[in-house]
This record gives sequence, structure tokens and C-alpha cells, in this order.
Amino acid sequence: MAEKGLFITIEGPDGAGKSTVIKKLVETLSREVSQPIVTTREPGGIPISEKIREVILNPTHTMMDERTEALLYAAARRQHLIEKILPALDSGNMVLCDRFIDSSIAYQGAAREIGVKEVRQINDFAIEGHYPDLTLYLDVEASVGLGRINKGRKKEELDRLDKESLAFHEKVRAAYLDLLEEEPNRIKKIDASESIENVVNNCYTLIKETYPMLFTK
Repeated sequence: MAEKGLFITIEGPDGAGKSTVIKKLVETLSREVSQPIVTTREPGGIPISEKIREVILNPTHTMMDERTEALLYAAARRQHLIEKILPALDSGNMVLCDRFIDSSIAYQGAAREIGVKEVRQINDFAIEGHYPDLTLYLDVEASVGLGRINKGRKKEELDRLDKESLAFHEKVRAAYLDLLEEEPNRIKKIDASESIENVVNNCYTLIKETYPMLFTK
């Protein structure tokens, strides 16, 4: 656990429902914990990183090299960490972040086949040991996740990663499951195929069981 604040990340394949879960989870947590809550996302969260996000996810950038993509994610993460996450933690906040280092390992390291070890090294340089205290991994089969995306978004709203093949997204999920086995103390699996209400409740319960001292209201 961070010295002052608490750093929680929400991970999962595309279509796992991370954004919706975070929004509803914050509504519940804010009524139960006295600690201020800061929500953010990756890539993004601050102006510089949001601009990098636009470059990475732009569907017209089909010529982007896999290593360029990985380096851009790491650069956005570094700036986000220094400018927003660490100051929030130093101020005693609970930070809920939509994606962090595990996404790069799963998407670029495994699915892009650059190498998990290589991508981890790039990101270890960027974050300097500032790993999340807890990571909630929302697990859903790739076909289900893509089905949700295609049903919920218009074609012109799909970003560059949304348009990747089913095989690509299956590699992403497999990599997340490997990370879950490697770091069971930090990464906790939540079944995201259930109703949004159940997913949010399971996330809330896990946080409360892990950090009961925070629930003082």
C-alpha cells in the first residue's frame, strides 16, 4: 500500500465494462470511505497524455509500428504518473485508474508479440517501481467483449484497437490471465460476464475486504 494514498487500477480486455464499473464503484465508495477519491484513465488523464492517446488510438494511424505504440504508451504513463497519480497519492487520496502497466504488457507485450519482458522493462523505467496497490481484473471472453463494443458503439466511434481481430483480443485476455497467476496478491479476478450491478458489488466487496480500515463512515 502506498505511504499515504491507495492506488487501485481497473484492468480488462476491451468490452469488459471498466469505465461503467469505475463510475458506479466511485458512487458507492464515496458514501462509505472518508478518503477522497480521484479517478483517471490511461492513456490520458492529463493534457499531455490525452494528446498522446489521440495519436495512439486514431484509426487512421494504421502505419504505426508496434514498438512506437509501446513507447508512446510508456511516455503517456510516465507523465500521467508524475503529474497526477503520485501527487494525488501524496495528498492521501484513493486513486482509481482505468488501465495502467498491465495493459501494456497484455496488449503490446503479448498481443503485439513484442515481448512481455521487453515491454515490462520499458514500463518499469517509466513508473520507477510505482505499481498499483491493488488491481481489479475484469475478466470476459474476447468474443463477448467485442460483441459488446460492436453493439454499443457506432462504426465511426471504434478506435484502432477496437478494430483488431478476435485472435488479437484473445491473446490480450490470455496475457491478463497469465499476469493473474504471476501476481495473485496484487491482481484479483472479477467475473465481468455478470450483470453490471454484480460486477460493481464484487469489486466493492473485494476492496472492503482488502482495506477494511478505510471504511470508517
